[in-house]
Amino acid sequence: MTKVAILSVSTVTGDITYHAIAGDKQAHGKTAGAALDALAAQLPSEETGTLVIVQNFRPDRFFGVNQQQRLAELMDRWRAARDAGTTLPAPEQTELDSLIEEEIRASVQRTGALLHDLGR
Repeated sequence: MTKVAILSVSTVTGDITYHAIAGDKQAHGKTAGAALDALAAQLPSEETGTLVIVQNFRPDRFFGVNQQQRLAELMDRWRAARDAGTTLPAPEQTELDSLIEEEIRASVQRTGALLHDLGR
């Protein structure tokens, strides 16, 4: 059976993209289903049994509630600034960029933990 993990990841533009991972193969899409379909196209036909895990964007040991709340606040401010044709003040943009990088690192760590838990 092929084990697949699907993670949602925020992009720098505030959109969500989904990453599907199975062993050394990975794919992404605008939805979890699109990511899974793109990944399935890469798998050999004999790997028909699939276990899918979808990681919801909730606080965890990799990216906590305070980080998520601050990221949401800054993304709201970033969108408001964008819609007004301006930018965030430099310190806030730097903090936002840092939180996005932390979230990406957390996704990598989360994936590693999932693979470990699945007995890989």
